[in-house]
Amino acid sequence: MNWKIIIKAFENYLKLERSLSLNTVLAYVKDIKMLGDFMGKRELKTPTNLGYSELGDFIRHLHDEDYNSASQARMLSSIKALYSFLMIENMISINPAALIEGPKQKRKLPVFLSVDEIERILGVIDHSTPHGVRNRAILETLYSCGLRVTECITLKISNLHFNDGFIRIIGKGDKERLVPVGGMAIKHIHLYMNEIRRHQVIQKGQEDILFLNRRGKGLSRVMIFNIIKDLCVKAEINKNVSPHTFRHSFATHLIEGGADLRAIQEMLGHASIVTTEIYTHLDREFLRSAIISHHPLEKIQL
Repeated sequence: MNWKIIIKAFENYLKLERSLSLNTVLAYVKDIKMLGDFMGKRELKTPTNLGYSELGDFIRHLHDEDYNSASQARMLSSIKALYSFLMIENMISINPAALIEGPKQKRKLPVFLSVDEIERILGVIDHSTPHGVRNRAILETLYSCGLRVTECITLKISNLHFNDGFIRIIGKGDKERLVPVGGMAIKHIHLYMNEIRRHQVIQKGQEDILFLNRRGKGLSRVMIFNIIKDLCVKAEINKNVSPHTFRHSFATHLIEGGADLRAIQEMLGHASIVTTEIYTHLDREFLRSAIISHHPLEKIQL
């Protein structure tokens, strides 16, 4: 089979059997198409006749073309997924990607906002306008629940369980999780629903989507980015703030407050605790004081 046929089969596998999000599937397919283009120039026409050496050449090519370590690692992840698929389908008997190692990545500390900065952003919202009431509810939800932007814009009214203090989130790979929701978020969601949303003409198929634009349709990711950028300018916040910054801030403030790392992992929907551990990037003085105040030997008066 040629590259085109195999890539299509791989795409269907990612969608149907791995249940990956559309964005992830598109990224994987794009990477494999790039691999196919590179190998096509070398007259290696299908993935099934590539070996460890040829795949290594592609990874070195990425390095030579100045792809950063994160991009190289992502492409290697795509390649490994492809060859796992080929093994499952019995198209190959030996996995040439199994022993390929990617570049070591430096773990970047995420940008996060202080409580004061979040209050400044919330403080510049114009609550006298329908958009302002809605935007306050959106930001309260992002910060209260640590949602990804896609989880926020697809949040359904039927998944709000305020009597129990939870919302149900459909996350990456259609995995469900229950996330506690704070009182301020509940208050502002109710204000938005009762004062703004109930008076809108809602487009067919959007009846259960919580946050809507003025035309009665769900919001886009770009709209949320733009809302936050505009508010940060008004609040004179000079950091590079995105919707994900509120998720980082949510996790960081929970860690600072002494929350259990495993509980935070569950709330964020991280598959691995390793991903959550990046939020332990706290100030050294905070860590020192936390250890001194909680370590049993420090409590012994000599």
